[in-house]
Amino acid sequence: MTLLDAAREVRERAYVPYSKFKVGAAVRGASGAIHRGCNVENVAYPEGTCAEAGAIAAMVAAGETELIEVAVIADAPAPCPPCGGCRQKLAEFGRPETPVLLATTSGLTLATTIGELLPGRFDVEHMSQVK
Repeated sequence: MTLLDAAREVRERAYVPYSKFKVGAAVRGASGAIHRGCNVENVAYPEGTCAEAGAIAAMVAAGETELIEVAVIADAPAPCPPCGGCRQKLAEFGRPETPVLLATTSGLTLATTIGELLPGRFDVEHMSQVK
């Protein structure tokens, strides 16, 4: 199963009774294992969870803290990039050159990287003076 297939499959499990906008994400950890996440809405909007955040949480829960590849899929007219918060979350666990594949359910794709999605990211280097 490809990473995109995993994202496509988990997208169908999204809990989106309000927006009806299903998103699926899958990340590959350094071990090669695939971890999946889908968006989960809440009536107390915006207290939901993004698909990318869910996939990262699943990866961390499985004992991994490094991702080496990302795939995100949504039913949109163009490939849908992660929100700003999820870009920062991806940057926490991936490198700037980590590949990210964005896709639509109709088959359009856009290949990018974490660094392209979040240039000038805030990272641990900015906290080097904190004691």
